[in-house]
Amino acid sequence: MQAPLFLSHGSPMTVLADTPGHRFLAGLSATIPRPAAIVMASAHWCTAAPALSAPERNDTIHDFYGFPEALYACRYPAPGAPALAARAAELLGTAGLAAAIDPARGLDHGAWVPLLLAWPEADIPVIQLAIQPRRDPAYHLALGRALAPLAAEDVLLIGSGSFTHNLGRIRRDAVGAPDAPDVAAFADWMDAALEAGRTEELLAYRTRAPYAAEQHPTDEHLLPLYVALGAAGVGAKGKLLHRSADYGVLRMDAFAFHA
Repeated sequence: MQAPLFLSHGSPMTVLADTPGHRFLAGLSATIPRPAAIVMASAHWCTAAPALSAPERNDTIHDFYGFPEALYACRYPAPGAPALAARAAELLGTAGLAAAIDPARGLDHGAWVPLLLAWPEADIPVIQLAIQPRRDPAYHLALGRALAPLAAEDVLLIGSGSFTHNLGRIRRDAVGAPDAPDVAAFADWMDAALEAGRTEELLAYRTRAPYAAEQHPTDEHLLPLYVALGAAGVGAKGKLLHRSADYGVLRMDAFAFHA
């Protein structure tokens, strides 16, 4: 039985920089059961309606610019899983969430950055689930709940985003800076709500959490968290796996979810 995860992938530089978040992701696979396959809900694949990737083998998408050449040399050619995409589409359809299947979509950096660190051999089949940034957290919770049966089929569902994400505040020369007070206040509220299983409060995070709009000017980097929370079932609570900050404004918190 695989416990769904939320991972903060942070900057693309997480792959190269020696940060606490990098070290946590690099050690992740030693702390959880090896899955038969992975469904990755990434903040960097945004669509109007549900969609699943289904390539035979994943291409690596370098969806960023202005970074060192070593980052563009990174590849994560994990096998795809068309049969798993069809199974996930069936589950979503049963829940009234009809999903398209994209046979050509590869892995964006929200997917391959944490995967390259956690499973560098790239030998576990991976598909992606798109998020819908115009829909709310409750909708994404429903996406996750529809996919909950996959956990019993040895499929690991990962939501990959960023616990806080305001790129306008990043200074690249301050990767190790302590998190700002408003960043810490928001993250601490979220950590406590997730560990206590306060789902209704979490769904209303924009009005309940302190400094929510400052940490997430838009929702897309937090929406994968709700997919992972939903995939753990009704009444799920979070177990904090990691807490750190990059650049003083990107919290890298990570959770496993259990009902």
